[in-house]
Amino acid sequence: MQRRQWLTLAAGLVGSTASGLAHAARDELKTVPFGRNPWLQPLRGYVDGLDRVAEGLGEGLRVRGRLPAGLAGTLFRNGPGLLERGGKRYAHWFDGDGLLQAWRFEGDGCVTHQARFVQTRKFRAEQEAGEFLVPAFGTRIDARLPVRGPDDMNTANTSVTMQAGRLYALWEGGSATELDPQTLRTLGPRAWAPELAGVPFSAHPKREPDGTLWNFGTFAGKLVLYQIGADGTLQRSQVLALPGAPMVHDFVVTERFLVFLLPPLSLDFASLRDAGSSFAGAMRFDATQSTRVLVIDKPTLQPRRQFELPAQLLFHFGNGWDRGDQIVLDYVSTDAQEFLSGDFNSMLGGERDLSRSVPRMQFLQLDLASGRTRQHERPEGLEFPQVDPRVVARRHRYLYSPAMGAASTHSTPERWGFSAVQRLDLRREHIERFDFGPYAVVEEQLLVPKPGSSQEGQGWLIGTGFDVRAQRSFAVVFDAEAISAGPLARVDLPYWVPYGFHGHFHPA
Repeated sequence: MQRRQWLTLAAGLVGSTASGLAHAARDELKTVPFGRNPWLQPLRGYVDGLDRVAEGLGEGLRVRGRLPAGLAGTLFRNGPGLLERGGKRYAHWFDGDGLLQAWRFEGDGCVTHQARFVQTRKFRAEQEAGEFLVPAFGTRIDARLPVRGPDDMNTANTSVTMQAGRLYALWEGGSATELDPQTLRTLGPRAWAPELAGVPFSAHPKREPDGTLWNFGTFAGKLVLYQIGADGTLQRSQVLALPGAPMVHDFVVTERFLVFLLPPLSLDFASLRDAGSSFAGAMRFDATQSTRVLVIDKPTLQPRRQFELPAQLLFHFGNGWDRGDQIVLDYVSTDAQEFLSGDFNSMLGGERDLSRSVPRMQFLQLDLASGRTRQHERPEGLEFPQVDPRVVARRHRYLYSPAMGAASTHSTPERWGFSAVQRLDLRREHIERFDFGPYAVVEEQLLVPKPGSSQEGQGWLIGTGFDVRAQRSFAVVFDAEAISAGPLARVDLPYWVPYGFHGHFHPA
């Protein structure tokens, strides 16, 4: 792709963003006081927007059990940490400014915790003004600053990764934001090439066992693909036409292919322009249409084949692999009506959560030769599926995730979120689970391989959660081969941190 073509695409991106989102939406900033549901207190966020840094080398942190001696590295976590300014709250959870956490495990039983806001252009400007100034994904805000491109709205709040020793906070619609991995000080947007400045670099990159990082971005009816080497340099990029796909959150990589599932979503531009709708509020889901499956060849970065599935919405994949002309992958389905109606965000007021849908694991087979598809579903409610990083893009046996435990939202109406951690053995069709009980909320869990091990699943399962009774956040470490035995160790903070989305473990 030549520089002139890239600049043309970037100009289209800026134009579509400024003329669309900046013109208002019907999802107004909220002025209602935050409620008292104890499960939802981390959704209050840090109201003042100041950096929150805990650098006491473990002072005030309580370790229950014993941390494994070989566990050395940093668990980075990212998520919306600021949801209110000037007495007004965002209407959508996805809109909050990114708060990056670093849980540092020293390998000798010591652990520290640090958290700092990502200092994006948006954050700095609004911090100085004391109010929200630019449009957001799901909240109506009239632009009080020029919106020249997506990075003027970048919240850097969705995920985090490290590549070649450099740390990046990731967002759906703009550049990666680089930070210092030791201090969490923001260094600024990262452009993988001059012509890629401001082009979206999405929040779910896939790292293969050899260190190659794949990612994508969508904008203005286009799909941009990235291949980044283990040394952190851009190896290849490509732009493809992708009409009618306003939101693509995640994708999956196999040894030979990149696979995207494209739900039947469209944007109601009249609602954006005339009715005062937000970007999220202008999305329309057409259940009569198909979810498209786009398969792209890795060697050429060109489409290989498309498939059609029944209409469905999804956010997160587990993994994918191929064998001959067969592609096998797994992902979690989401209730489209709940997400688009606004019920998804009912918990942002701190009152009872109205969400009642159950996300479920889906298993899909694609036959490239015949064009046939096969799909089946498991009944358990779960989200944020993860695999051992050594089997990304390869055939996998285990899926790890937070899950609904005995204390579901139906039996405890006030509670919110997942209470259990589980490992699904695909070979044996067996689940091993540990349930924290009704007064805990469990977040994403990551598989960290044990040093010197080579077999899938030999490692520690590490994640975060919230103790509802103590109103404190915690990190937890399991032996991934004995989850039902309970945590090896739990690290309690002397305070709570906002609920987050995704993380990355970087070994020391």
